[in-house]
Amino acid sequence: MEVFGSSGKRGVANEELTPAFVLRVAKAAGTAWQVDRVAIARDTRYTGRMLADAAASGLASTGTNVDRLGIVPTPGAQGYAERMDVPVIVITASHNPPQYNGIKLVGRDGVELAVSDLETIEDTLLAGEFAVAPWDETGRVREIDTARRDYVADLLAAADRETIAEADLTVALDPGHGAGALTSPEFFRELGCRVVTVNSQPDGHFPGRDPEPVPDNLGDLGRLVRTSDADVGIAHDGDADRAIFFDESGAFVSGDAALAALAAAELEPGETTVSAVNVSQRLVDVITEIGADLELTPIGSTNIITRIEELEANGEHVPIAGEGNGGIFFPDYRLSRDGAYTAARFLELVAQRPVSDLVGPYDGYANVRRNIEYESTAERDAMLDAAANHAQSADAELNTRDGYRLDHGDAWVLARPSGTEPLVRIYAEARDGERATELANGMYETLSTAKTTI
Repeated sequence: MEVFGSSGKRGVANEELTPAFVLRVAKAAGTAWQVDRVAIARDTRYTGRMLADAAASGLASTGTNVDRLGIVPTPGAQGYAERMDVPVIVITASHNPPQYNGIKLVGRDGVELAVSDLETIEDTLLAGEFAVAPWDETGRVREIDTARRDYVADLLAAADRETIAEADLTVALDPGHGAGALTSPEFFRELGCRVVTVNSQPDGHFPGRDPEPVPDNLGDLGRLVRTSDADVGIAHDGDADRAIFFDESGAFVSGDAALAALAAAELEPGETTVSAVNVSQRLVDVITEIGADLELTPIGSTNIITRIEELEANGEHVPIAGEGNGGIFFPDYRLSRDGAYTAARFLELVAQRPVSDLVGPYDGYANVRRNIEYESTAERDAMLDAAANHAQSADAELNTRDGYRLDHGDAWVLARPSGTEPLVRIYAEARDGERATELANGMYETLSTAKTTI
C-alpha cells in the first residue's frame, strides 16, 4: 500500500497529515463504504478536533451522516462500531509524539480494516473518484455523548469484578494525558480498586510525558507506585489501546514479560497465538511449554488481526495475541487492542499473587531497541540494502517476513522500517545484556554507515 501503513496513516499534523489529506481520505471512505452513517472519534491531541472536522466534512460531502463521538479511546470507538453497526474513522497517532496525528479506519464490526479493505479505499483515494451528494442530500452531523460511558460499561461487564474487588488492590495509573484519562480511572475504581493517578488530565500537548509508554517516559509512575504503596502500576499510550505495567516495588515490567504471563494463564494445549516478527523468546518459551502454536506476522496490528481472522475462519482458537509493546488482543472479547481490558485481565492475575512473582519467570532476557531517522527514500533504501547484505553474511537464521531478523540461537536482532514514522527500527534480545547491546550496535553501525553514503 502506498498510503496506509501497519496502523493507518500518521505524520506531523498540518505538515504531513493535513486537513486536506484527511478530507480526501474521508471522502474515499464514504465513497467506498456506501453506508448511511459513519462515526468519528479522536484522542486528546491538540490537532484532533481540526482533523476530525475535516473528516466530518469529507464524509458529509459524499452524502454520509456522521456521529461525532468526541474524545474516546480507540477500543471504545471500536466498541461503538460493533454496537451500532457503523464504520468509524479514528483520529489518533497512538504512541507517537505530540506533534503527530493520524487516521485509522475501523469496520462496522469494530475491527480495524483488513489490508484488502484498506487497499480498496486507497485505490479510491489515489484515483480521486469520490461520490458527490447534491446540496440537499449531504450528510447530517450529530454529537454522541455516551460513547465513553458505554465503553466503560462494556469493560465492566467483561471483567471479573468479584475477583479483583476481593483483592482490595491499589492501582497507580498513568494515562499519559491521553484518551484513557477520561475512562480508565473510573473503570478501575468501579472494579473495586483504590486508584491514584499521575498525568491524568487530558491534554493534547502531553506536558507530563510523551505518549509512548516506555521506561524513559514513565519515571513518575514508578515513583507513584512506591510512594502510594500500590500493588501495580498501569500506563497507557495516547489512545489507550495499550497497557504497560510496573510491579509493586515500582520496577518497570517488560511488555514481553507481561504478554508471556498473560499467555501462560490463557492458552491451552493445541490453541494458537499470533505475534509479530519481533516476538520475544519469552513468549516462545511459554508456547513450547504449553504445547500451543505460534504464528508470526509482520509488525503492526492490521497484520496480526488479518492472521487471527484467517486462523479462526479455519477453526483454530486464538484466545490471546499481540506484541510486547503492550498491545494485546483477547479475540473472545473483541478483536481489538484494548489497554483497559488488558489491564483488567492482568489485575485478575495480580489478585492471586504479586506482580513480581507473576512476571518473575519471564525476566531472564535483555532487550535493546535503537532507531535511525532518515530524511529521504534514498537514505531508507540504502540502510535496508545494508541490512540485507549484513544478514546474508551473518552466521544466523534469517527471517525476512518484515525487515531482516537474524536468529543467532542465543540471541536475535531485527532491522525494519517503521510503518508510521521515518525511522528504521532495530531490536535485539539476548539472555545477556552485553550480547543484546553488541548485536543492536553492530546493526546500527552498519546502517548508519550506509546512510552517510547518500
